[in-house]
Amino acid sequence: MNHEILFSSDLEENVAEIEELLWEVIPATLAAEGLAEPCEINILFTDDGGIRAINLAERGVDAPTDVLSFPMFDLKPGDKPSEKDADPATHLIPLGDMVLNLDRVKSQGEEYGHGPRRECAYLAVHSILHLLGYDHMDDGPMKAQMREREEFILDKLGIARG
Repeated sequence: MNHEILFSSDLEENVAEIEELLWEVIPATLAAEGLAEPCEINILFTDDGGIRAINLAERGVDAPTDVLSFPMFDLKPGDKPSEKDADPATHLIPLGDMVLNLDRVKSQGEEYGHGPRRECAYLAVHSILHLLGYDHMDDGPMKAQMREREEFILDKLGIARG
């Protein structure tokens, strides 16, 4: 699939290894969700301060978080944008934006005992599922559905916990 993943970073650290991981994880997530059309996704790598500022500006929440997702479409789980949603100039479906906090990738990977690589992969899958309409704001069936999809995709990629 000819997806376009556009990376940017407001950090000084080298993110090439993370980009390589996301080039594996994101297309696999889209394929697992049955999205057959080529998509465009924008990803910003930042830190606690950067994501806190974005979270405040976009959501009114004055706190850092691990990942933010800004979907282009209002979808429900299982819904997919179609070819008619593609940008006429690029023929890509602009799926949305992801902001990934690399401070949290490191600290949560350590806290949960599975390291930063698995944490980064998890947060990317999590964000892509948000772009595709999944939600976890309650502790009910939607959260369970999202967690099940996350684990299924990471298992399929061979990216296990611990």
